[in-house]
Amino acid sequence: MKTNKIVVILMLAFSIHSFAQHPMGEKKEQIRALKVGFITNELSLTSDEATKFWPIYNAFDDKQFELRHQKMKAFKGRMEEDLDKMSDKEALALLAQMENNEDELYQIRKKFIAHLKGILPPVKIIKLKKAEDDFNRKLLQQYRNKGARK
Repeated sequence: MKTNKIVVILMLAFSIHSFAQHPMGEKKEQIRALKVGFITNELSLTSDEATKFWPIYNAFDDKQFELRHQKMKAFKGRMEEDLDKMSDKEALALLAQMENNEDELYQIRKKFIAHLKGILPPVKIIKLKKAEDDFNRKLLQQYRNKGARK
């Protein structure tokens, strides 16, 4: 088990180094592949669990990505404007949009967890959250280390 973790971490380290040479779509797919390996290893998914888990997880991850990146683009554009010139009415409308987006993210996460309860034991669902956080932390650290070397 410990050897598997070391292999996954080494794959993560070497793969992130090569990201600068690939278009963005390929980078996303490489990151996704690393994430799949990392989560599978951290959760010790059986083949039956993995078969049921990954389609649900991928659908959830795609929807979450869409909400975070596509809808947030609109917010970001508005927030880069001169905020001092924004009227209270415009600011309230933007706040309402942001709240709706956050609520939608919460609702899809809640629905996702409800689906997982029929597939994975509760401890593995909690381990999933930890594995996602750990993966993201390691990815960010690799990115920071890469930036520091330039």
